[in-house]
Amino acid sequence: MDLENLRRSYLDGSLELDALVADPIEQFKLWFSEAQNAPAAEWFEPNAMTLASADPNGRVSARIVLLKRVSDAGFTFFTNYQSDKAIQFEKNPHAALVFYWPHIERQVRVEGTIAKTDAETSDQYFRERPPGSRLGAIASPQSRPLSSRSELEQATIELAEKYSDEAIPRPDYWGGYRISPVRMEFWQGRPSRLHDRFLYTLEADGKWSRTRLAP
Repeated sequence: MDLENLRRSYLDGSLELDALVADPIEQFKLWFSEAQNAPAAEWFEPNAMTLASADPNGRVSARIVLLKRVSDAGFTFFTNYQSDKAIQFEKNPHAALVFYWPHIERQVRVEGTIAKTDAETSDQYFRERPPGSRLGAIASPQSRPLSSRSELEQATIELAEKYSDEAIPRPDYWGGYRISPVRMEFWQGRPSRLHDRFLYTLEADGKWSRTRLAP
């Protein structure tokens, strides 16, 4: 594989301090809207984000999850509370996110603390999911070994029969997490790798400072 010569030139945009709003959450919403509305491949999911976590010994792991809510309080996703990442969050409640939108040559990084959402938030979102996704959340012992795929499929069939005439309840081991940001970085690709980067940092007084970073 000729990886050394794989590169692209970023030509579509630039970023200046006066183009950024004071609140990084609001800036994220603006960029997300542009990523969502700009032409992209049908498979592209603008709310897909890399979620990084670490255990108490500093061993880092990462995976792709889907952003489901964003508000002044932070970034919310939903998962199994018994998964590997959930176990890490219990010991080390810090996380990082990366959003990459190649079609508009932009990237957003988020670092902050993480905590479970309240049960009402998790219940509300669980009710909005398609029935198959609700059954899958109950059936899957996320991150645990399976003897075969048929074990998972059989569990789902049995649950579908069990709840054929009643509402599918949210299991207590499934729900939301919210990352409350303390640092957010906005990256705009530029030619010759001279990219534009701006870092928002949450200060002690609750206000955000903004700093241009070298690419």
